Parts: sequence; C-alpha cells; structure tokens
Amino acid sequence: MSIELEPERTALVVVDMQNGFCHPDGSLYAPGSEEAIEPIADLIEWVDDAGASVVYTRDVHPPEQFEDAYYYDEFDQWGEHVLEGSWEAEVVEELPVDEADHVVEKHTYDAFQRTELEGWLNARGIKDLLFCGTLANVCVLHSAGSAGLRDFRPILVEDCIGYIEEDHHEYALEHADWLFGEVEHSDDLEFA
Repeated sequence: MSIELEPERTALVVVDMQNGFCHPDGSLYAPGSEEAIEPIADLIEWVDDAGASVVYTRDVHPPEQFEDAYYYDEFDQWGEHVLEGSWEAEVVEELPVDEADHVVEKHTYDAFQRTELEGWLNARGIKDLLFCGTLANVCVLHSAGSAGLRDFRPILVEDCIGYIEEDHHEYALEHADWLFGEVEHSDDLEFA
C-alpha cells in the first residue's frame, strides 16, 4: 500500500550523513551507515524531482561544548567526534548538498533542540517529514520523535537508515511506529 505525499507539504530530512559516521576513516564509522548512502542518494534525487524540500542535519561539536556540562556529555559516551570545522563533520561527498537544500547544524541527538528547524518548516507550510540517515536508534530516532511531539508527521524510510547493529535498526523502527510515527519502505512512497 502506497503513501501519497504532497511535495509542497513534504521535506526529506537527511540526518547526519557525515564522514565521521559513514566513511571508513571516521571515528564513529558504522558499515550500516555507509550502506545507507546509495539508497539515500536515490531518495534525494526522487524528492528533488518531485519538487519537495531537502533538509540536511549535521551533528557538529565545538571542542569545548561539554567542558561545563552537568550531566549531558556526548564525548563521555562516544569520544570526541564530528568536531566543528573538521573533515568528519562534513556531509559525505556522495550526497552533495544543493544550494536549494537547507542545512541544520545541531549539537545534540535531536535536530529540533536549539535549532531553527521547526521555524523553517513552519514558515514553508511543511508538515510531512521523511526521515533517513544515521544512526537509527540515536539521532534519527530522537529527531523523528521530536518532530512527532511538535505535530509534524514523521515517516521513517526504513531502507535508508544507517545503524551500528541490525537489532538497533529494528528496535528504532518498531519504537517509532508504535509511539510517534510511521515506518515505510521507499518503494511505498509516492507524490501526488
């Protein structure tokens, strides 16, 4: 069964497809993230052809970001990664960011936390958000969940989402489908 979307009300949110996560030389490289590059490139082309919006998120951390943290410290969890201005923080070259695309720099797992994303979407009347990118159970899950709590319609595109372990991917999709959004295969999406 296909889901029909209206291009003017839809944005593809490409979450954190950066060298640090998707390239074998990245500090947090996951093969499942690299495998997602090609299907995401196809999805971006399809969305562009339909005239819908494309949003890229970039996880970016100033080196001193967590120096005065009380509790939340991603460097404790993951080590230093995607530092501001570094090669790791750049979007992988296979997914060239177009001038028309919107880029959101975020500093947490959630693309809406202290960013302009919600206002940018609302100003354009966008309500349906297709989520792809990486990692399934971290930034994709938290960003899509945050979208649902803000009354957007989050649709996780299951074949275009990277992961560290397959059961993380499965968990994230089941959780999203159960709690706040929808999960669909890219083949089941179409534009009106």
